[in-house]
Amino acid sequence: MIEFRNVRKVYNLGGVEKVVLSKLTVQFPANKNVAILGHNGAGKSTLMRLIAGAEAPTAGRIVRHTKVSWPLGFGGGFGPEMTGIENARFVARIYGEDTEKIIDYVMDFSELGPSINLPIRTYSSGMRARLAFGLSMAIDFGYYLVDEITAVGDARFKKKCEKVFQDKLENANIVMISHSEGTLRKFCDCAYILNDGNFEYFEQVQDAINKHNQNQAI
Repeated sequence: MIEFRNVRKVYNLGGVEKVVLSKLTVQFPANKNVAILGHNGAGKSTLMRLIAGAEAPTAGRIVRHTKVSWPLGFGGGFGPEMTGIENARFVARIYGEDTEKIIDYVMDFSELGPSINLPIRTYSSGMRARLAFGLSMAIDFGYYLVDEITAVGDARFKKKCEKVFQDKLENANIVMISHSEGTLRKFCDCAYILNDGNFEYFEQVQDAINKHNQNQAI
């Protein structure tokens, strides 16, 4: 379960205050896959970073009653001078996982071959995504954060990603951002719309999609 307790997130951009979250208090429904909708610039990706702990709120507190992933495929937190293996070992230690077990999984899943021993700065974006996705799947999280990406790589590798992702969801939940209505309907049970720093909850994903489309048309 994930809780927001009076969470406020504000950016000051050139003297202009942008409110992403305005004293938000909400408890995500237990054992449900949650969709997050909102117009471009509403703060959905910021919300994901807050949930992941990659960014701190301006005020308030986020309580995670389970282990929460970083957004799937996101490799922005990797140390560029460290090798793929060194990054995997570092992340495994942060989450209290068996380092060698995690490294073995990532090496097999990512299919990076000898490149796993090279510094991350030498990787293409696709290689970084493979490493990040493999590392996400190597750890059993209670919640997986999905910001558009449910698979990476070419068609064959995407099928591999989708298979392991579906397997993970048998014992975990997701918080998902996607511009694909079909993807949201496929994976999610309920939804929130983020608008002007506030959340509106919908029991049915389709109801949230309909409301979001109406807002967009205004």
